[in-house]
Amino acid sequence: MAVEHPVAPPSGDQARIHNIGYRNYDGPRLGRAYARRSLYSQSLRGAYGLGRSVKSKVLPMLLFVVMCVPAAIMVAVAVATKMKDLPVDYTRYALIMQGVISLYVASQAPQSVSRDLRFKTVPLYFSRPIETADYVRAKYAALASAMFILTAAPLLVLYVGALLAKLDFADQTKGFAQGLVSVALLSLLFVGIGLVIAAVTPRRGFGIAAVIAVLIISFGAVSTLQAIADAQGSTGAIPWIGLFSPITLIDGVQTAFLGATSSAPGGVGPGSAEGVVYVLAVLGLIAACYGLLLRRYRKVGL
Repeated sequence: MAVEHPVAPPSGDQARIHNIGYRNYDGPRLGRAYARRSLYSQSLRGAYGLGRSVKSKVLPMLLFVVMCVPAAIMVAVAVATKMKDLPVDYTRYALIMQGVISLYVASQAPQSVSRDLRFKTVPLYFSRPIETADYVRAKYAALASAMFILTAAPLLVLYVGALLAKLDFADQTKGFAQGLVSVALLSLLFVGIGLVIAAVTPRRGFGIAAVIAVLIISFGAVSTLQAIADAQGSTGAIPWIGLFSPITLIDGVQTAFLGATSSAPGGVGPGSAEGVVYVLAVLGLIAACYGLLLRRYRKVGL
């Protein structure tokens, strides 16, 4: 709090001298860990518009509902018709809903980082007590957690519905666990790509368009090339083409190691040896995204 100490001016002079001082803060100092947790929790809440205006809540909440409604319908059908299995595998659901997932990343990644860049508040975060790595980790973890909630919630709906339909407990639990592993990898990969793209520009509109273009266009191009390879009988090339799109990378990992059926043309997915390359590609991309974010914010924070 500023403390004003006026000094009496000389006779006939209207000038005044102010001694502006500040009291020292003597309250608790909670340190980096608390600041990091606070940034994480606020960013996670912001990913669903919590603590913000009603307008900010509409799109993320709508996308969450859109993700869960098909799962609820499938459960209702399975219970009503006494099906022996769910219409869609747990590992398949996120691939079917990839358009909704891409739209969520495209809308929330720029929201998470673009405003700080646009209003040049990033250096204030780094003044004290957090560092660049703390900021990047908190933002990355918060949006990845939000994405995991978005993609895991419909799987939970499917799992609960399968148990209500009295389907085999062991098979459903195994499939549910495999689905959670798949969407966890998908969340880390998609969020990393989205944040890297969004951190390049402070303009939110440009960030949204760029994220959609990278995620959707890459999948369309890879799917087209795989279809051409399948039509020409070059089935051996199909798994390797899948390395060039985020969604086909996740599809390849779960096909090779999580017992999923490939969505590639002809159902040709990577084997175990090729699957190792897919896993390394996914982990490498996640690490690269994290490294690029660190470099970007070290420059911004100077």
